[in-house]
Parts: sequence; C-alpha cells; structure tokens
Amino acid sequence: MLRMFRAIGLFAAAALGVAASPASAAGDLLVAPTRVILDGSRGTEVVLNNIGSEPATYRISLEIKRMTAAGGLDEIAEADVNAAERAALDIISFNPRRVRLLPNQPQVIRVGARLPEGLPPGEYRAHMLFRAVPDAAAEAAPAPETARASSGGVSIALTPIYGITIPVIVRVGDLDAAAKIGDARVADTRDGPAFEFDLARTGSRSVYGDIEVTRPGVSEPLLLARGIAVYPEIGSRTVSLRVPPEVAAALKGPVRIRYSEDREVGGATIDQADRVVK
Repeated sequence: MLRMFRAIGLFAAAALGVAASPASAAGDLLVAPTRVILDGSRGTEVVLNNIGSEPATYRISLEIKRMTAAGGLDEIAEADVNAAERAALDIISFNPRRVRLLPNQPQVIRVGARLPEGLPPGEYRAHMLFRAVPDAAAEAAPAPETARASSGGVSIALTPIYGITIPVIVRVGDLDAAAKIGDARVADTRDGPAFEFDLARTGSRSVYGDIEVTRPGVSEPLLLARGIAVYPEIGSRTVSLRVPPEVAAALKGPVRIRYSEDREVGGATIDQADRVVK
C-alpha cells in the first residue's frame, strides 16, 4: 500500500493566544512559534534556542515581504513599502533586538503591537528576521593556506550567515476571509514532480491552513501539507507541493482536496473540492 506523504509548508501554525505551532530551524537556531497573530489587546512571545555546540549571537529586525502568485515571498526595500506596510513596521514592537545564546539556552523575545488612534481596519504584516551575527574572532582568523589566491597571497574566508523569518500579523477590526480551490494537476518541475492546484482568496484578511488530499473510498490520505497561506496582497496563488514520483502517480485520477484551518484552532473546513487530476 502506498504510504501517505506529508509536506511541510513554509508557514506554520499561529502563536500564543491563537494556536501553538511547530518550530523552525536554520543553522543552529530554533524558533517557535513560526507564525504570530496579534489583535492589539495583548502581546505574545517568541522563543529562540541555540541548538548548536558553540555560543552564538543573533540580531532581530523587521522586514517587509510580499507574496507572489507562485506562493513565494519577495523582500521589499523599505523605500518601496506602501502605507499599510509602513504602518506594520511602525506598530509592531519587540524586545530584545540582539541576543547572545549559549548552547541549549532559550531566550524569550517579547512581541506586541501599539495601535495608534484612527488606524484603519485591516491586516498589517511584517516578517521578523532572526539573523546570525558572525563571531568576531572567527572573522579575524586567517583563512587556510589552501584558500589563498595565487596572486598576491590574498585570502578570502566565506562565513555562512543563517537567518529565519516568521510572519507577524496584526489584525484590526472585524475581518473575514474565504478561499476557493481551483484546478489541480501533477506537474513536472525542475525539482521533480509536484502536486499543484490554484487557491483563490476573498475578504479582508489572509487565509491559512492545511491541505489534505484523499481518494474517494480510501480512508488514508494520499497527501498532507501544513501551513498553506494566501496573504491579502494577492487574490490567488498556485500551491505547488513536491512529491516523490510514486505519490505523483497515485494522485492522478479522482481526488478530494480539503483546505482546513489549523488543527490547533479547530480544523474547520475552509473549502473542499472534488477534482480529476491529470
């Protein structure tokens, strides 16, 4: 029997006061939760943990990202942000902004929102960036002899800088949203086969949830994917989930696609559609 395939999305479940979520890791940094939602009435916390064997320093900042029709996130220069994005940068507060963590030492980052009078209803979002700061001693150390350039004895040492971003969403006013599943297909991408479908959003806020693909009459799902979002700056996107070839073959034919809220907030169905996948 073909085993169910699980795909982990780029976005995880909501934060304290809304829902718990899995952690995200890059390099030796572990961050939890990986999605924060604030309504302005109270703050929350994000926990960092150094899972490496050496002390590490991390700088925390905010940046603006916009979702594309392909589901990616483009970083936007601060000079090019619109009014709602500027408001998000202004109202989201956090502390501390720089931490040094010993191995296996957690650190709480306090996150909140300061809502000015007259702020229009809507969803305001920025992405919190946690970036490793290279150790000064490591930067000053000479590069190995084998890394020296052949002319002039100049050496270049490359130090990887790891970073994680999580969305911080502030919701103001009575907002709603709905989503509609469109056409589905199995596609050949440069990274291998993928299960793809169109996902449209309407309303005044983002939608976020999990995808389950089942075969009529078969109890075990063919595919599960968590953390699928459509942000307010776009009306629809293509969801593309990489799958092994044997799963791609099994997905062809009649399937039922269910898009549901995260299980931590009840798992209610957002939309469900029967499709014939080719």
